[in-house]
Amino acid sequence: MSRLALLASLLIFGALVVTGCGGSDDGDSAATSAQTATAEPADFPEGNGQTLETFAADLPEGPVFAPSTSVMRVGDNRVGFALFDVARKQVDATSAAVYTARPNGTDVQGPFIARQESINVKPQYRSAQAAADLAEGDKIWVATVPFDKRGSRTMFALAEVDGELQQTSPFEFKVGTKGGPPDVGEKAIDINTQTEADVGGDLEQLSTRVPPPKEMLQTNFSDVLGKEPVVLQFATPALCQTRVCGPVVDIAEQVRAENGDGVTFIQQEIYNDNDVNKGFRPQVGAWGLPTEPWIFVIDRNGKVVERFEGAFSAEELTEAVKKVQ
Repeated sequence: MSRLALLASLLIFGALVVTGCGGSDDGDSAATSAQTATAEPADFPEGNGQTLETFAADLPEGPVFAPSTSVMRVGDNRVGFALFDVARKQVDATSAAVYTARPNGTDVQGPFIARQESINVKPQYRSAQAAADLAEGDKIWVATVPFDKRGSRTMFALAEVDGELQQTSPFEFKVGTKGGPPDVGEKAIDINTQTEADVGGDLEQLSTRVPPPKEMLQTNFSDVLGKEPVVLQFATPALCQTRVCGPVVDIAEQVRAENGDGVTFIQQEIYNDNDVNKGFRPQVGAWGLPTEPWIFVIDRNGKVVERFEGAFSAEELTEAVKKVQ
């Protein structure tokens, strides 16, 4: 269970989500549309296998790069991240792109253009936790980053801030680490999830969201796995280390209500008795989760068709759900 010890960067990412994304509450209009960056690859320099020292020699140091994604696979990876300053305030970047390199600074590859996504929801789906979490902003950056082999890689970003390109701090990842949660195309792991009937109707035992997502607490995952499409979410809105569990459970609730026909949505909490001191629930260990939150979209044959680690938008989840309907 110690594998769930969270990366320091994820803690920072969660903190910045609530301290300064700079957005405003626009009601329904702020809820589901992705904010796509207008940048093109030509707007950023090519890595072309350069050394980091040569590549970034003329670029000023800028924001801190805070990824919300820790599990990297060989192939394409959805990488969510945020940009902030040393005071943990969100940096208002016009555009951003991700680059990779070897840990020694050689073989710079990129740019991989990032887009902005909203992690807000419509007011009727907003929980008590998320109302506070999103008080000052609701945006994340997302890029598709490829890796062609296993091993260690460094990742960083260039961001356009106040009309100039700035380089971020680097962050090192392991690519293709064995174990961990099921990947896209793999079989989902059979687990039992408690339902409202198991706890005598006391939904607070099953979810720390306020209010609990009643419809997401009615079905045992084992009863529907391999029989119908399922969205399985591991998240703890009240106890989340990254402070994005509240918003992403709200997103799942909105997508379930508006675009989830024929799909069962289930929320699974993280800690025994919803108490951090009592350790992780067995379902978390069974799925090999190294961080939280996670969400998995599973088809009627029991295979994972999409997964998201950390924050994601309602639009991203809706597109994933369409794949199994």
